[in-house]
Amino acid sequence: MKSPQESIFSSKTLTYFLQLADTMNYTQAAQLLGITQPALTQQIKKLERTVGAPLFYSIGKKLHLSEAGVTMLEATQQIYEVLNVATDRIQEASDASNGKINIGLLASIEDAAFNSFIADYYEHNPQVQVTLRMMTRHEIWDKLENNQIDLAIMYLPDETIKHWDPYATKKIIDESLVFLHHDEEMSHRKRVKLSETIAQPWVTYPEGYFLNQFIHEKFKNKLVNDPQSVAQFTTPYQLMQFINRTGVNTALPNSFYQAHQDQIHAYAATFEPGINFELSFVYRKGKDDIPRIGQFLESFDKYFQDSDYLSRVKENRVKLNM
Repeated sequence: MKSPQESIFSSKTLTYFLQLADTMNYTQAAQLLGITQPALTQQIKKLERTVGAPLFYSIGKKLHLSEAGVTMLEATQQIYEVLNVATDRIQEASDASNGKINIGLLASIEDAAFNSFIADYYEHNPQVQVTLRMMTRHEIWDKLENNQIDLAIMYLPDETIKHWDPYATKKIIDESLVFLHHDEEMSHRKRVKLSETIAQPWVTYPEGYFLNQFIHEKFKNKLVNDPQSVAQFTTPYQLMQFINRTGVNTALPNSFYQAHQDQIHAYAATFEPGINFELSFVYRKGKDDIPRIGQFLESFDKYFQDSDYLSRVKENRVKLNM
């Protein structure tokens, strides 16, 4: 039977503590954890009674880590790091043709190409179980940190992450945003200035999503007001459906535009200056030393070398800029 100390230092309790230390907001942390705020508060109080000191304190409405909280955070992070390293070392001795691969895909990314690859990969590696989950950016970083996903597919650069030392990246393609509109007077133009794109309302990604924040920063840097957003959706397919039905504007990744341009009933142009970023794999350093992960990444490269999908995306980007 477990002692009270053993139960309070469970993985669940430490996860609650880490989430609160990350957000510094009980309401937000509880929402991300999928529990009620009183339940989170109760667990933190139990942890504080166990260690014999408050882990957080408030100044006004702002939450801070106490000195004991800083010590607890460092110790908890070290515990997770030791467990993650041990797990990776064990898996490095595993067989490349067996096991599981867990992947987090940023929800705003076009998934058709990855679905196609995973189906092809299964045909050649039927004993490897691949799980692909659509996630928010916050969920991806949380799962990476806790070793709950092996690979993330996401947009970079990501300025929300300050400590990149534990992570490695592998670029998939250079990406850019395509401006989609219904203005016949601009229909012949391949490029449009940011200031010219805000005359009509937009449908956008929700606040906090990478592309929403990325667009905001680009407009802010050029002293241009944000577009008026009349609706917000989490996936590019939803944005496409909305502009087709309403005639409002939006901006979508070139890879999605390339894959669905026959379904998009709007004119396309690139932004001037361009809004460019990368689509990349992100993973904890050493993950590619695990045989099945390394083989998966090599198979991905080979698949798209033999496929014309990514080459068409690149060609389309060049055409839009001509």
